[in-house]
Amino acid sequence: MRLICFLLTLATCFCANAQTKSWTADNGNGTFTNPLFYDEFSDPDVIRVGDDYYLAGTTMHAVPGLVILHSKDLVNWENISYCFDRFDFDDERFSLKNHKETYGEGIWAPCIRYANGQFYVFSNVNGKGLQCYTAKDIKGPWTHHNLKGNIYDLGVLFDDDGKVYAIHGYGTVKCTELEPDMSGPKEGTERVIIPEGNGVGEGHHMYKINGMYYLISTDYRPNGRTLCSRSKSIWGPYETRVITADETYGYHAARLTQWRGRIVPDGSDFRLGPLDKDATACTNAHQGGIVQATDGSWWALFMQDFHSIGRTVCLMPMTWEDGWPMVGFKGNYGRAPRTWFKPGVEVKNGMVVDDGAMTSQQTEPHAPYVRSENFDGKQLGRVWQWNHNPEETMWNLTGGKLRLKTMPAEQLMWARNTLTQRVIGPTSITTVELNVKGLKDGDVAGLGNINVPCSWIGIVKKASDGKTYTLRCFEQLTNDTTDVQVSLPKGKIWLRSIGEYDDDQAQYAYSTDGITFQTLGRMMPLSYQLTTFQGSRHALFAFNVDGKNGGYAEFDNFTVEEPKADRSGNTPYGKTFRIINKATGLPAIADPHGILYDTRAEDKSQRTQFQIIDCGTGMVQLKCADGRYIKVYGEGLPGDVRFTTDANEAEVFLWQDYLDHDFMLYSLKNHRYIGKSPTTGSPYSIDFAGPDPARRNGSVLHWEECSAE
Repeated sequence: MRLICFLLTLATCFCANAQTKSWTADNGNGTFTNPLFYDEFSDPDVIRVGDDYYLAGTTMHAVPGLVILHSKDLVNWENISYCFDRFDFDDERFSLKNHKETYGEGIWAPCIRYANGQFYVFSNVNGKGLQCYTAKDIKGPWTHHNLKGNIYDLGVLFDDDGKVYAIHGYGTVKCTELEPDMSGPKEGTERVIIPEGNGVGEGHHMYKINGMYYLISTDYRPNGRTLCSRSKSIWGPYETRVITADETYGYHAARLTQWRGRIVPDGSDFRLGPLDKDATACTNAHQGGIVQATDGSWWALFMQDFHSIGRTVCLMPMTWEDGWPMVGFKGNYGRAPRTWFKPGVEVKNGMVVDDGAMTSQQTEPHAPYVRSENFDGKQLGRVWQWNHNPEETMWNLTGGKLRLKTMPAEQLMWARNTLTQRVIGPTSITTVELNVKGLKDGDVAGLGNINVPCSWIGIVKKASDGKTYTLRCFEQLTNDTTDVQVSLPKGKIWLRSIGEYDDDQAQYAYSTDGITFQTLGRMMPLSYQLTTFQGSRHALFAFNVDGKNGGYAEFDNFTVEEPKADRSGNTPYGKTFRIINKATGLPAIADPHGILYDTRAEDKSQRTQFQIIDCGTGMVQLKCADGRYIKVYGEGLPGDVRFTTDANEAEVFLWQDYLDHDFMLYSLKNHRYIGKSPTTGSPYSIDFAGPDPARRNGSVLHWEECSAE
């Protein structure tokens, strides 16, 4: 409750100061910190055309569909296109009509390619088969080709001889030639290229590099892994290696929603599955594309599950080793730093040797979307999507407001013309102004989380004097309803969602004056689920529970505040601080014997106090208050983290920001991390591959500023 009160106060301050900073991975100093986006972007595929990068991602049942982002540096992205405005199939399911829906069965796992002077985006629609969208200009217009056929989760290769191949299937991997005019698969060409029994999964991405065929794929059984298979022929035989596994960046698997039935059964059927903070499961970085940057470096853009936020994208440097594209660097293949240098920053022997001409100096850090919306424009912002095809005659932008006309629905998941956008982590406060004067009896309108299970806060209109309304908070997980009567003489109410998405929880609040807010309902647990295959999404909705078209609701001044988007103070420059190991809760001490060890929690002596020396471009040295500097000896054996009095011998680390004063220290020499085992009693070493999902293997640290005395 203290946290919620703090966020309520903080949000009011932000609104008063028009704070608009949104998460961007770019640190502004030549480095970036994953994730690229702190909101959902699943099944990423990437290409480079000249100096431009394009990223396509899954949109499932939401429209506009098949989102495409553009970047000049692989770190800062902008939403520039969707492949279609609405599903053009003559099928009630795509418009959420008559209790028919495409939750989790929309369009997913796209493959973007550029060939023959045009862009191609391939993707699958359940029940409709393989789809392809083509355009000369990435911004469109796009032409839709329905190839049909049972091809999904595919990679596509335009080979040097003009043939087009689709690679698809789980375990048993198949290759099918496509007609060059995108009229369909070429009959009789499907062949198995990798038989079952080779540990290969799905989510294929095919490349031809220096005459060799490389297939990047993801396996989820028994745990998430990303593999590369290579061959001299598209038809095989292939040899396969794992190129990354267990890279969770210290994020454990979220609880999964479990229930009986399809989408919207009775709330009593819902429950949240068990939580195992130590499990990697399939949440690690996986499924995505690889690309060569303009400076010649190679990168993977893989998705990772970020709890109830859903799946998003991480940018991971790659190294070619013996003809294999390995994630990370020699000495720690398969893992990648959370904070690393942007493409164009050249690093040799642990030092930046060239950053003068890098693209990162030419790109202003920015988020891919503008999330707040005052609805004053003629069109909705690009961040918005409808839940299924909208009924165009039942909504409009008028007088600087979004007007939603109500249509029959029993509950939120069946409500047509629901406008959505993804939640943004790690923490955000979303507020919207709702005008209820146009509501009629049986109408329900408000702000919700359209997920499975869903929840919402809103006004329920019943016969009244027009000034007193029922404000309801509904949580489908428990089938719980909380009602309060509110007086709205001006017909306005402000609704708010406060999300702590790294902790999988959210709380609703409301205000009758737009200034003072109070919570309604409990702090709700959030989850991820594999039915809609989407994370939490804000929803602006209006529907009628009496089975008829009713009145209308008007929404205005939708704002999203992100208290943790500004990371400039996360590294303790100019501060004296203690280093606390997250696994033990004990502070580190510069032992007189010359090693870095731990000590009692109450020990606040000089030897537990440290400062960082700023070496530029995110690199730091660590100095103890007694005058000694940390120096690494050897190749990572326990006891190799020692001290020196010579500043020129001090070790240079790349600071890894894990938010909330959590951090890691990454060696630019052996590409591993400082850490201390919580169980063996060994001193600190430089031999840790990375964090475990629960951040308690001894490699994740926490800094706390020393109080002035």
